[in-house]
Amino acid sequence: MFIRQTQTNSTATGEKYFTYRLVRSERIQGKVRQITVLNLGRHFPIKQEDWPLLCSRIEQLLQPQQGFIAIQCSGLIEKTAQRYVGELVARALPPPNASVTPGDASTIAAYVPDFQEVDINSLEQSLPRSVGVEHCALHAISQIGLVDKLIELGISTPVRSAILANLIGRMTEPASERATWDWLQTRSGLGELIEVDFQGMSHMSLYRASDMLMKHRAEIETHVFKSIKTLFDFDDCITLFDLTNTYFEGEVPVNPKAKYGRSKEKRTDCPLVTLGLVLSGSGFVRRSQTFAGNVSEGSTLQVMLNSLSAPPGALVIMDAGIASEANLLWLSQNGYHYLVVQRGGKRKLDPTDLVEIETASGEPLQLQKEMSADGKEALLYCYSAGRDAKETAMFTQFSQKFEAELKKIADGLDKPRAQTGVNKINERIGRLKQKSRGASQHYKIDIELDTSGKKVKKLTWEKKLVEGTMATHPGVYCLRSNELNWDEERMWRTYSMLTDLESVFRSLKSELGLRPVFHSKEIRTDGHLFITVLAYQCVQVLRTQLKKAGINQSWEGLRNTLSTQRRVTTSQRRKDGKSIHVRKSSVPEPALLTIYQALNISTRPGATKKLIV
Repeated sequence: MFIRQTQTNSTATGEKYFTYRLVRSERIQGKVRQITVLNLGRHFPIKQEDWPLLCSRIEQLLQPQQGFIAIQCSGLIEKTAQRYVGELVARALPPPNASVTPGDASTIAAYVPDFQEVDINSLEQSLPRSVGVEHCALHAISQIGLVDKLIELGISTPVRSAILANLIGRMTEPASERATWDWLQTRSGLGELIEVDFQGMSHMSLYRASDMLMKHRAEIETHVFKSIKTLFDFDDCITLFDLTNTYFEGEVPVNPKAKYGRSKEKRTDCPLVTLGLVLSGSGFVRRSQTFAGNVSEGSTLQVMLNSLSAPPGALVIMDAGIASEANLLWLSQNGYHYLVVQRGGKRKLDPTDLVEIETASGEPLQLQKEMSADGKEALLYCYSAGRDAKETAMFTQFSQKFEAELKKIADGLDKPRAQTGVNKINERIGRLKQKSRGASQHYKIDIELDTSGKKVKKLTWEKKLVEGTMATHPGVYCLRSNELNWDEERMWRTYSMLTDLESVFRSLKSELGLRPVFHSKEIRTDGHLFITVLAYQCVQVLRTQLKKAGINQSWEGLRNTLSTQRRVTTSQRRKDGKSIHVRKSSVPEPALLTIYQALNISTRPGATKKLIV
C-alpha cells in the first residue's frame, strides 16, 4: 500500500487543493492497476516522510502475525493507522447472513453458515465502541422526526450529523461540546450507526451545529412538541411553568445574560443564566427560553406564554415565586386558568369539614375547599401530617435560636464597656428578626431605658403566637385557582404535577449535563441549554414508551444498562495465511434485551461487516 496525493479543483469556487488516497497495486489480467482502498480527504494529518511507516503499520494491523513485534511509530501514526483500519472494516460489504442472528425464530430459515478455518491462537479483538445508548437515542430521534425537520430547514448533511452528535452525546455522556468531540473520537460507535466519519470532523463543527440549532430554535421546538403530542396522543390543556438556573465556570464579560443572582446550586460565587420551561401535563417541553441570571421570576411568565399559543382555557400551574397578583390577573384577562400556592395569607382548617385522600406514597392528606370572598377563586386548604412534623420542628428550632440570641443581648447589658445605646440594641434586635425565618413575629419585645433615656437597662420579651401562621397551623398550605368546578381531590392531584417539573430540572442538571456552562458567547450558552432540552425530550420519549412495558428506571439507570453493549472488531488468521476481520455488536445482556424488545428495535445495532485481506 502507499499514499497518493492528487491535485483537484473545487467545482464551487475553482480553488485548487490536494486530496489524499490510500492505494494498493494489484495485477489484473496481466496488468498492474492502482486501486483506491480509502479516500483520506484533503486534511490528511501525517507528514509525507512518515507515509511509508503509516502504510506499513496499516498492513500489519490488517494481517497480524503471531509473534511479530508491532512496528514502532509515534502516537499520531498509531492512532491514524487504527482509525483507517477501523474504517476499512466498517466499510466492508456485509456477508449475506450479516443481519441474521442465529437462534432467532423469525429468521432462522434465512441463516447461512459461513465456515472458516482459522488459527484460534491468533484471535484479537480491537476498537471497542459503545452503541447501546446511541442506538436507543437514534430510535427516539426517528420517533419525533427530527432529521426530516432538519432536512426541511435546508440544513446540510455534515451539519445535521454534528447536530445529532451533540444531541446524542448529551444523552450518552453529558459534557461540553469539546468533551463530546473527544467521546466521538475515542469511545462511541455513533459514526458507524449513521455512517459518518466523526474522526475526520473538527470539534468546531459541533459549535457551528449548536449555532445552527439556535438559528432554527422556534421551528424545531414547535415541531418536536407536535410530533410528541401526535406520538402519544396526550391532552395538553395543562401547562406547567417554572425556572431554574445554572452557573458558568469563570468570568463571562461578553455574555449579557451572565449575571450574579440567587443560585439554586448555592453557587453565588459564579455568574448565572436562567432557563425557563413551559411543559405539558405529560412532562414534555412545549417551550424553553433563556433569561439573565438575575431575572425576576415573576417577570418571565408573560414573555413565555405570549409566544406559546396555548389552547383557550389552558390551565397554568406554577410555584409561589411566579404567582404574583399581576401575573394571576394577566392570566385571567387572557383566558387562562391557573392553579398556584397562595402567597401569604392566613392558614386555617376546619376539622369538622375535611375530605381525606392518599398521596402516591400512601400518606394521608386532608383537604378543605371554600370559595373566596368575591367568588372568583376556589381555595383549597391542605393538611399533611408529615409537613406538620417538619414545620413544627423548624419553628421550634428558629424560636429557640431567637430566644437564645435575645438572652445573650439581655445578659450583656450589665457587662463592663457593653454597648447599651438604644440605637445599637435596636440594630441588633433588627438583625435577629431578619434571620429568624418568621419566628420573631410571635414575640413582643420590651426595652427599659435608664434615667438618661439613651441606654438600655433591661430587655424582656413575651411569646404570643400569631393566629393563622405556621406556628398555629403547621402542615397547612393553601392552593388557589380560578377553575371553580373541580372537586378537592382533582384540584390537589393536578397541582401535584408541579413536582414532575422539579424532577425534570433534576434530570436536566444531574443526568443531562445542564451545569456548569463553559461557554462565554451568548449564542453558545443558549445553544448548550437548548441541546440539553432536546436531549431531555428524547429521553422522555424513551422513558414514556418503556413505562408502558413496566420499565420505570431513571435515565441514569437505563443508561448504565444500555452502555454494556459494544461494537468490536474480531480478527483471526486463516489457514491460507489471509486474515479475516469481523465487525459486529456484542450480544445484549438480558436487561438490555428487555429494553430493546420493549422499544421494538433491533437487538444488534449496526450491520455485521467482514473483511478478508
